[in-house]
Amino acid sequence: MALAVLYTFRRCPYAIRARLGLLLAQCNVEIREITLKAKPLEMLAVSPKGTVPVLVLPNGDVIAQSLDIMRWALMPRDPLDLLCHKNPAAADKMALLIEQNDVQFKPWLDRYKYSDRYPEQTQADYYRQASCFLIQLEHCLSETPFLVSHTPRLADYAIAPFIRQFAAVETKRVLSDDFPAVATWLERLMSSEIFISAMHKHVIWNASHAPIYLLGDW
Repeated sequence: MALAVLYTFRRCPYAIRARLGLLLAQCNVEIREITLKAKPLEMLAVSPKGTVPVLVLPNGDVIAQSLDIMRWALMPRDPLDLLCHKNPAAADKMALLIEQNDVQFKPWLDRYKYSDRYPEQTQADYYRQASCFLIQLEHCLSETPFLVSHTPRLADYAIAPFIRQFAAVETKRVLSDDFPAVATWLERLMSSEIFISAMHKHVIWNASHAPIYLLGDW
């Protein structure tokens, strides 16, 4: 049986998000690690926008949004109810948090990380703007160990890659100094077997190489 193909870049938070979703669903795919400086023509042919992740299904359909990849993987196989089908209130809260992460927090994160490209404000200004979202997460984590529940759900795995990126921008800043609950939550997720597997370092894909699979040999 043919497998889907995932074009990915190890450090991209969107690509991490997609890999986490596939791993959580135990959905095997062929992994094609790319370099952003030399994107393969095979990827650009199916997704001209040139961003990762890109999931090419066996029938040729393409899913090029990370959250859509997570949901595609989990819809048929979600034994832990990561999508919160059994808790509509949690599902609504989760959807709002993910939207705020993607629409509000991510632009400030980019400005904070690449502050030299945005001289309109200082890096400290961008940190404060981005921190508004982390204040909200801190409040969520004062109520439950994870964002919407006592166990990780889709929101935790969808948001954690971006908080990981935020925490790594300035080595002099320690996340736990300002956001202790967020720091504990992030460390718990990053030290999990799923997250470690998602961050496995693969060689850069080349068409002449033998295929590499997310869940191992196929």
